Amino acid sequence: MEPLLAANGILLHKIAGLGIRVEASNDALERFKQSFDRSDSLEYSAEERKILIFCSLLEHDEPVKLFSLAHELRVTMPTISHDLDELEESIVKQGLTLVRRRGYGVEIVGPEEAKRHAVSLLAINHLDDSELFGQFADLAVSNPITAQLLDMIGKENFKKLEQALWELSDDWSNTLSESDYTRLLIKLSVALTRIGHGCVIPADRTNKSEVIPLLQGLLDILNIQLPIQEQAYLSHLLDQEAFPESSLLIHHDDMPTIEGVKLLILRVEAQLQMSLTHDRSLEEGLIQHIKPAFQRIKDGIAIRNPMLAPIKKDYSALFSIVRSAVQEIYQKIKVPDEEIGYIVMHFGASLERLKPFPRKVRAVLVCTSGIGSSKLLAVKIAKELPQIELIGHYSWFEARRLPPSRYDLIISTVDLPLEPDRYIKLSPMLTPEETNKLRSYIEGTTLKKISSAAAAETDASGHSPMDRLLLLQLYSGIVLRLLDGFRVHDLTLEQGQAHLEQQLPAMLSLIGETSIDTHLTKISEQLIARERQGSLVIPDTELALLHTRSEWVEAPLLALYRFDTPLQLSGEEADAAQASQALMMLGPLKLDTYSLELLSEISAMLLLPELLTVLVHGNAASIKLFISKKLEHYIKTKLDWRES
Repeated sequence: MEPLLAANGILLHKIAGLGIRVEASNDALERFKQSFDRSDSLEYSAEERKILIFCSLLEHDEPVKLFSLAHELRVTMPTISHDLDELEESIVKQGLTLVRRRGYGVEIVGPEEAKRHAVSLLAINHLDDSELFGQFADLAVSNPITAQLLDMIGKENFKKLEQALWELSDDWSNTLSESDYTRLLIKLSVALTRIGHGCVIPADRTNKSEVIPLLQGLLDILNIQLPIQEQAYLSHLLDQEAFPESSLLIHHDDMPTIEGVKLLILRVEAQLQMSLTHDRSLEEGLIQHIKPAFQRIKDGIAIRNPMLAPIKKDYSALFSIVRSAVQEIYQKIKVPDEEIGYIVMHFGASLERLKPFPRKVRAVLVCTSGIGSSKLLAVKIAKELPQIELIGHYSWFEARRLPPSRYDLIISTVDLPLEPDRYIKLSPMLTPEETNKLRSYIEGTTLKKISSAAAAETDASGHSPMDRLLLLQLYSGIVLRLLDGFRVHDLTLEQGQAHLEQQLPAMLSLIGETSIDTHLTKISEQLIARERQGSLVIPDTELALLHTRSEWVEAPLLALYRFDTPLQLSGEEADAAQASQALMMLGPLKLDTYSLELLSEISAMLLLPELLTVLVHGNAASIKLFISKKLEHYIKTKLDWRES
């Protein structure tokens, strides 16, 4: 120790019989202490080291010496070698190869597309929305992993892309969830950043994808030129990420999702001995949340939940009930506690939503942790501060577009790219300290700007009486037109003609619409293509749901077909699915949100045993009566309509 201390201006005195002491000025001692603090901050856990190693190898397009990695991370070379052993399986899974040769070094080789995907996945797993969208103009990022990933995705490119997408038409973005939008931004930013560093897709790579208009508009705003192979790559990326299956009324995975959510709610309410099945908000929130969340788990994307500890504490009994129900219903997927926590928040919000609360201050809620956390925060705000009227839940990119006249206050759970005086940041759990902070903000700023007359005209649902009447008229008109045209057709299938492809033209002609009769073959092909993506026979029934959206369909249509012998759907003769009844739903290619919403609601009804019974045995009048009653209840719930 003596030479080390001496080099830092510190003398070591060893006195026999007394002991050892150091002699130095206060400044020298303080500098020496700080040098140890700096060293401690550079000590990484094994997981942190592996992330930084992975990042370093992806960033360098040439071999990196083990000594260099060991020196940078302040560990021994055998430690780095062990980390690489554990990393290799993950690298291979992403279509890349880890090359390690003595005297050569270590590097990752593989297609540029795979490297971009690997960088994007690291960013998705380890960067929060506040780090991606927060204001870092004058702040240094202290976390080395965060700093490294922000550099690799290109924080400046990320901001430019976000702004450019804002300037484009927003029709396509309305179909994306917030997490989907963020993932798209990350992937685009990674691509542009790596292109800027000279990491490009080879020009001889065969790719016949056309440049889609959305990409062309984006490149025009950014004022950049890209080689044709990169344009093809980005076009494919945008087409894959930004545009869901727009030709379908209901995605073929939606029915299992809806069925699973309904079972989950039934299991939980049985344990709680409380009725939750009529809470449309709970059901809709879980359907929207579970499908993408479980897909992220299957894709290996880590689920992080910073509120997990307080959720377990505040909702311990509910957490156990929900975890048990999820494990019972979703046996094929291992759902971590972090994801269970988000699902618990949906149920917690539903339980607290049973109590009505008055509101007087118009506020919009922005929450990037998920729909469940935003609803939980909403009910906590309503409970603690009844003068707040939450007029809607929005994502951060929707909130930026809202005109200031629509609201008095924005409440967010993360930093937003907005002026500080336009919003207040809170945690989803709303601590007592934050409640006081919010109350002070309202009393000191918001309440001074509120017009009591304007506040009195709006009810708790966020709609004025006139708005509700207009929406009621709109919904009712759609339902009446849809059910007015509903017919039940009994069909006799000739021998050898019991295949869906053979029967579709005749089935469509029975609808009696000129535009459909003119394009029977093309609409039939669309229905067949849809059906081949996955059978839509309702579980444990002989009822098939056939649906598509087509440019040759002028208005939403609904028809039921019953067959005297089973109709064979797609598949090989031996294992082809069969149906004794088929419900056909057709819609225009450009379908308004309200019509699509009601058609989706009808498809969800197909999980109700009562409707299935009526479809098999009832006449057209009884079927229309059942559907109309259910839709009436749905519309009243949607508009928060109160009878008294």
